[in-house]
Amino acid sequence: MSLAGKTAIVTGAASGIGLAAAQRLAKDGANVAIWDINEDAAKAAADDLVKQGFKAIASRVDVSKRVEIDAAVKLIHEKFGPVSILVNNAGISAFTPFMQITEEQWDRIMQVNLKSVLICTQAVLPDMLEAKWGRIINVSSSSAQTGAQTMVHYSASKGGVIAFTKSLAQELAPTGITVNNVPPGFVDTPMMRAGLGEKVDHIIAASPMKRAGRPEDMAGAIAFLASEDAGYITGHTLSVNGGRYSN
Repeated sequence: MSLAGKTAIVTGAASGIGLAAAQRLAKDGANVAIWDINEDAAKAAADDLVKQGFKAIASRVDVSKRVEIDAAVKLIHEKFGPVSILVNNAGISAFTPFMQITEEQWDRIMQVNLKSVLICTQAVLPDMLEAKWGRIINVSSSSAQTGAQTMVHYSASKGGVIAFTKSLAQELAPTGITVNNVPPGFVDTPMMRAGLGEKVDHIIAASPMKRAGRPEDMAGAIAFLASEDAGYITGHTLSVNGGRYSN
């Protein structure tokens, strides 16, 4: 699945699923822009790819702020040219009983998890429309498919990502641009470990496959949806969850 000549943005790509996706897309031939709010980690990830002979750059980006997104896109244009693949992966999670969710918590999760998908996509869509080719892959969550206790705000934001995907896919279907989403199950990442702590082992034991997902499992699905092989797939939810949820 060669992506030679394509340029990809992966948000939240300094660790976890985003990092694995950036590494996979680079290995498939794409120029990769690593965006993350953790600038040092983003630069380290890009430097590692460059040392391996791939083309990568890093930018510190708060994906809830349009001005930072626009500046990072300008840098990509200068270094690599037009953007052809966007992986909207950046996100935050929280575990809060419903009656304890504050408006500030709700707004921040919606800004990072859902608003960012809007403004990142708007920033690169002109490139894709001009090329008559593009791939937009949104990382949602199986929590939006099943529901999750103490995660109403998080699940609602990721449910919005799924609805965003379906709606934009229909709007862009005639243009050569596909829009799909991948909801992870329990993927062994620093964010999951930080959020679930000692519950992780119990959740893994209760899962159908008896193992957590790996970031590479998600990266494989993302790379497929970014490829020419997935050109007739749009508006799709490709669940990668080890059997946690079937649709």
